[in-house]
Amino acid sequence: MCVCVCVRVGCMFVKISQPNKRAETLVFSRNAVISLRDDKLCLMFRVGDLRSSHIVGANMRAKLIKSKQTQEGEFIPLDQTDISVGFETGDDRLFLVSPLVISHEIDSRSPFWDMSQAQLEKEDFEIVVILEGMVEATGMTCQARSSYLGEEVLWGHRFSPMMSLAEGFFDVDYGAFHHTFEVDTPTCSARELSLAAARLEAHLYWSISSRLDEEKWEGPIMTEQSKNPADSESVSGKDGDGPTFIVGGVTETQEQPVVGEQNGSVTTDQSETEA
Repeated sequence: MCVCVCVRVGCMFVKISQPNKRAETLVFSRNAVISLRDDKLCLMFRVGDLRSSHIVGANMRAKLIKSKQTQEGEFIPLDQTDISVGFETGDDRLFLVSPLVISHEIDSRSPFWDMSQAQLEKEDFEIVVILEGMVEATGMTCQARSSYLGEEVLWGHRFSPMMSLAEGFFDVDYGAFHHTFEVDTPTCSARELSLAAARLEAHLYWSISSRLDEEKWEGPIMTEQSKNPADSESVSGKDGDGPTFIVGGVTETQEQPVVGEQNGSVTTDQSETEA
């Protein structure tokens, strides 16, 4: 009798704690969003755990599924491309004590690098996100999946805050889990945004450098002119004494003989000769 009861209790426990049932308590936002985060375009979605027991060793993966044609003309209908959600930095390993916003930075390695808002609305693709972890009570692995089509990715939106501090504790409002709001976001691609930022930075760099060079060359000249105000005057000397020459910052005046004195000396010599 005791054996039968134990078997029934064990079956009920296994049934209740099945991984697929646990995975149903892991929720994803209905939409993904694209907006600026730290001046860079990012693709973001939200994930949360509805149970108080935690998922152990939770990690996130994401893939882009899209048709592709190779340079040789081969058509791949469901080509899969990895979307980085922090594998290099460890951000893909999650601790789901509260809802988290998973972010993918759209850089040169991202499949969305050349995609603008207009192109995003025309593209046919699907983003598949996968959350894996172990159930804390049983140690069994569970997996939860969700996906976003092109029309479910909102450009220029951000997720609404859903956590507030009340009496020393954080209060989580799951009613705002799927809410988003619009923010100012460039409509160009991440590549174009990066090039524009690089051009602006180069323009500021060269303008500052040229300004510093001008101050470097003009500073000593202005200082010398302020020290020697006579240097900026006319080349002719004062009172018609003769031309003025500047040598090593010292002013010299060359004296010229007076015409009257020259004539007098010549007349005296002639009179002495006649005598």
